[in-house]
Amino acid sequence: MKVFVTGASGFVGTAVVQELLKGGHQVLGLARSEASAAKLKAAGAEVFYGDLEDLDSLRKGTAESDGVIHCGFIHDFTRFAEVCAVDERAIETIASVLAGSDRPLIVTSGTALVNPGSLAVEDMPSPFNPAWPRASERAAETAAAAGVRAAIVRLPPSVHGDGDKHGFIPILVNLAREKGFSAYIGEGQNRWNAGHRLDATLLYRLALEQATPGARFHANTEEGITVKSIAEAIGAQLNLPVRSITSEEAAGHFGWFAHMAAIDCPTSSTWTQEHLNWQPTHPFLLTDIENGIYTQ
Repeated sequence: MKVFVTGASGFVGTAVVQELLKGGHQVLGLARSEASAAKLKAAGAEVFYGDLEDLDSLRKGTAESDGVIHCGFIHDFTRFAEVCAVDERAIETIASVLAGSDRPLIVTSGTALVNPGSLAVEDMPSPFNPAWPRASERAAETAAAAGVRAAIVRLPPSVHGDGDKHGFIPILVNLAREKGFSAYIGEGQNRWNAGHRLDATLLYRLALEQATPGARFHANTEEGITVKSIAEAIGAQLNLPVRSITSEEAAGHFGWFAHMAAIDCPTSSTWTQEHLNWQPTHPFLLTDIENGIYTQ
């Protein structure tokens, strides 16, 4: 099928494009700059100029396609509520074009806030939190209830792999370099789930091809890695000490990232793997850190 991909030139999106092409699909990639367009052309995708705030471009790109994968998101945490609203409008716009057809829509969300402190599973809805107002799932679920073949891929806090320059692990590496030590909060036993970028992109393709309206798929291959073990792996690679800091010290050390450094979000992907016959094969998070891809 011909697939319209938003966020097609991003870290996850570029790999989604490659996976779709490898799987025999055509790709129409959304690009807002010549640099993004050049990247898409080099990958073998067709370029469609526009952006997430240009709703007319989203309507036209969707109308030209047999399905949509929405990877795009404006990662500007200084105006987070605003960009979350942009994301919701983008999904609503895409869904309005797909209404009345069997064309699939795959929307991107996250696992981190589904069930903090306990194991999250796919049939749990993600509660809307005004303090973290991303509404991707709400928009996808509204579309599915209206008859759109919309499903959700939840990405883990760490989608790791070669080329990861702006994710959560690079943030921790840069903080360790800046502060002179690698830190975790308290005993560091809070857990992140994680998944390799190339395993996640295979999941996107399988979800697109087999989408059930309203289904939620988890793209993590590891249920929970302690933040202490992540900090220790980073410290070892940078040859820096590893220290525990208190909750009171966390804001001063981590800044806006303190909430994520403290979150405990173990997550299962058992149902996803069984339902889609998704078989992850790529390295685990600590292996990627220990192999030096974040510190070279």
